[in-house]
Amino acid sequence: MAAAPSSGVRTLIPARIDRLPWSRFHTRMVVALGVAWILDGLEITVASAVADTLTSPETLHMSSTAVGLLATIYLAGEVVGALFFGSLSDKLGRRNLFMLTLAVYLVGSGLTALTLGNGAGWVVFLYVTRFVAGMGIGGEYAAINSAIDELIPARYRGRVDIAVNGTYWAGAVLGTVGTYILLNKMDLSLGWRLGFLIGPVLGLVILLVRRHLPESPRWQIMHGKAEAAEASITQIEQEVEHAGRELPPVDESKAMHVTPAEQIGYVALARVLFREYPSRAVLGASLMISQSFLYNAIFFTYTLVLGKFYGVSSAATPIYLIAFAVGNLVGPFTIGHLFDTLGRKKMIAGTYIVSGVLLAVTAVLFYAGALNAITQTIAWCVIFFFASAGASAGYLTVSEIFPLEVRAKAIAVFFAIAQCFGALGPVIYGALIGTGEHPVRLFVGYLLGAAVMVAGGLVAGFLAVDAEGKSLEDVAQPLGAGGRRGRTRAEGASSPFST
Repeated sequence: MAAAPSSGVRTLIPARIDRLPWSRFHTRMVVALGVAWILDGLEITVASAVADTLTSPETLHMSSTAVGLLATIYLAGEVVGALFFGSLSDKLGRRNLFMLTLAVYLVGSGLTALTLGNGAGWVVFLYVTRFVAGMGIGGEYAAINSAIDELIPARYRGRVDIAVNGTYWAGAVLGTVGTYILLNKMDLSLGWRLGFLIGPVLGLVILLVRRHLPESPRWQIMHGKAEAAEASITQIEQEVEHAGRELPPVDESKAMHVTPAEQIGYVALARVLFREYPSRAVLGASLMISQSFLYNAIFFTYTLVLGKFYGVSSAATPIYLIAFAVGNLVGPFTIGHLFDTLGRKKMIAGTYIVSGVLLAVTAVLFYAGALNAITQTIAWCVIFFFASAGASAGYLTVSEIFPLEVRAKAIAVFFAIAQCFGALGPVIYGALIGTGEHPVRLFVGYLLGAAVMVAGGLVAGFLAVDAEGKSLEDVAQPLGAGGRRGRTRAEGASSPFST
C-alpha cells in the first residue's frame, strides 16, 4: 500500500478482502461473532420460560405485572445499548466493541442469577441486571453486523449475514430445552438461576475465541490507521494461505483514495440518512419495523393462543416452541444463498410478501375453526420459514446500504426504531387474544400483521438495493472516499451521499 498525500491514502484493502476465498478464518469469525444472536434468542426464551416460575413463593414471589416488566426492561436495555455502543463502534472500532459488549452481557446476565429476594432493593437489582444484559446484546447487534459485513467477501455476504441472524432461533431452542430440564428436574429456586447462567457460560467460551480476531481493516483504513489496517489484512491473508487456499491476484483498478472522516453524531447521522439517503432510510425503516412488529406480536403471544384457543397446557408449550423455532432456523439456512444469486430485491420482497399472504390465509383458516394446535403450529412454521429469512435480510440491508463511517450507528438507529414499534405487538395482540372467547378479534389482528408484512415487501420491491456480489464501497461509497479507477457508483448515485 502506497502512502498518499496527507489528505488521505490510496488503498486496495476492500478489494483484497472481497477477493479472498472462503477459509477457516471466515468460519471461525462467523462462529465467534454470530453467537450474539444465539445469546439473544436464549435470553428472551429463558426469561419467557421462567416468568411463571418467578411468581412462585419458592422463588421470588413476584407479581405477574412485575415479571412482565422484565421483558420491557430488557428490550429497553437493547435499544439503549444499540445506540450507545453503536456510536462507540464507529468511533473506537469493531473489535474493541464486540469484546466490550459481550463482557457487558456476561456481567448483566450473570448477576441476574444472584437476585436473592423479592424486597424492593432486590427487585431493583433484578431490573438493573436485565437492563445491563439487554444493553450488551443491543450493542452486539450494531458492532457485530458491521464487523461481519466488513470482513466477509462480497459474494458470500448475503447468505452469511442472513444465516447468522437466523441463529437467533438456535438460541431459542437451546433456551427452551435448557429451561425445560432445569425447571422440571431441579429445585425451582436453583433451576431458574441456572437458566440465566446458560448464556454467560457460552459467552465466556466465545470471549476467548474473539480475542484472536483482528480489527476490521476497512474500519482502520477509513480512520487513518493505514499501518494497522495493513497488519490486519496481512494477518487474514496469511491465515487463509496457511489453510491451503490460493489467493487470487488483486485488481489494481479497484484501488481507492480515502480521507479519514470526522466523527458523526446522531444528529448529523439523521441528516445523512433522511436527507442524503431518503429512499434507503425509508427502505430500512420499513423492513425493520414490519418484521419486528410481526415477530413480537406472534412470538410473545404464541403460548396464549395455544392455551386460550386450543387448550394446550403450559407444560406442553415448549414442544410447540421448539417446532416453531426450527421452522425459523431452517429458512435462513436453506434459502439464504438465493439472496446472493437471485438478488436482494427479488428475495426480500418475495419473502416478506409470501409470509404476509400465508399469514392472511392462516387467519382465514383460524377464524373458520379449521385449525388445531398442531396444524396451527405447522402453519406458523411455514410462514416463518419465509419471514425469518426476510427478517434477517432486513438486518443485512441496514448494515450494507450506508457508508462505513456511520454503519454501526445506522444499524443501531434502525434497530431501535424496530424495537420501539415491535414493542406494540405483544400489547395489541395480548388484548386481542383476551380470554379466547372472541376469535374474530385475533382474526383481525392476523390480517393486520399480514398487511404490515406485505407493505414491507412492496416497499422492498420498489426501493431495495441490488447489493448482491458488490463490494460495500460500491453499494455505499464511504464519506471519506475519493476517486477510484474502474468503479461505478451505486445505481442512481451522483455523489457519496446520493440515494
